[in-house]
Amino acid sequence: MHEADIRFLKLALALARQGTGTCWPNPSVGCVIVKDGRIVGRGRTAPGGRPHAERAALDQAGTATRGATAYVSLEPCCHHGQTPPCADALIEAGIARVVSPIEDPHPNVSGGGFNALRAAGVVVEPGLLAAEAEDALSGFLTRVRLGRPWVTLKLATSFDGRIATASGHSQWITGPQARRWVHAMRARHDAVMVGAGTVRADDPSLTARDLGMAHQPVRVAVSRRLDLPLMSNLARTAREVPVWLCHGPDADASLVEAWNGVGAELLTCQLTGRQLNLTSVLMALGQKGLTRVFCEGAAHWPPHFWPRGWWTNWWASLQVLPSGLKDGLAWGRWDWIGWTKHGAFDWWKAVLLVVISCIAGSPKTRANRERKNEGFARIAPCWLTGRTGPVESLGTGNRADQLQRGG
Repeated sequence: MHEADIRFLKLALALARQGTGTCWPNPSVGCVIVKDGRIVGRGRTAPGGRPHAERAALDQAGTATRGATAYVSLEPCCHHGQTPPCADALIEAGIARVVSPIEDPHPNVSGGGFNALRAAGVVVEPGLLAAEAEDALSGFLTRVRLGRPWVTLKLATSFDGRIATASGHSQWITGPQARRWVHAMRARHDAVMVGAGTVRADDPSLTARDLGMAHQPVRVAVSRRLDLPLMSNLARTAREVPVWLCHGPDADASLVEAWNGVGAELLTCQLTGRQLNLTSVLMALGQKGLTRVFCEGAAHWPPHFWPRGWWTNWWASLQVLPSGLKDGLAWGRWDWIGWTKHGAFDWWKAVLLVVISCIAGSPKTRANRERKNEGFARIAPCWLTGRTGPVESLGTGNRADQLQRGG
């Protein structure tokens, strides 16, 4: 294992991550071509999935590809689709060696790209940085292997485990930093998914904003009966940014026609009892090509996702907020943004949050004296207790934050 191989392959993986959320149903792949220790070409899968990374890197390298090494974050394809096979392109360009961490599990490839390269006399070295490649390509790999997209579950709660006020207001309990992170995470996913209650209560846009992004994720709403406002932001902009509605087979035909009329795409999913079967929902999204879905805004997601092991990422923002002020205004906010995969969690952070909450709750402000019996930041975050009900009042530090609407 050469240090240079690790360095150049890490660069290919970094290029691959740049395209996350823009290439579905294709994987976002990175390719770096090196000759005599110097990079002569590099590329990644273009938005929309074409051209492929290998083609972009070869075009940049030109005639310098003869005898060069190609570092590719995923096995080159070997089948004829809308573009010629990348394995053939590498062979024709005179690439002498290919370093790639993992095989492409897609049935049309599944080792065929490596075999074609070897048959043409190209040295193939798989296995290097395989774990990093699995992480960078997690969405594509999950869809190919399991038939459903990779799921990120976003939670934003107060310290007493609440996601909204008793009146249902939830814009926003997070601060500017956390909201900016949400927009960045939306941009790195193929779709943003919310429940019907969020659409009715918040009228969200579900777009990635203030980041200079031209690409927007698909907006998915889950509603058994399709009883969503036809004058909502989603309905008004469905022809500009895609809107997919997952509904039950018993949805009213007139509502189906109405939503089709505004430009939404409708996916019929199975029921379990009186609720939509979320397995059916995820499989339907996978069949449509989605590889990464960002779930937010629904209190019922955690109890459904966690026991079944559907969620593969967990993104959380927790706030130090008072839970009983008359005017709903806090003396301040402290945002903590956490990210965990496969259920892992840094418990020392939870201890730190408890300590900070105790310190934050100690000042005897005028508002606290007026509501001394209600406490000043009860410590029972939902990621420890599983509670997702409303809190009596959530402060935001800015009255405009409470009054402003939109997702």
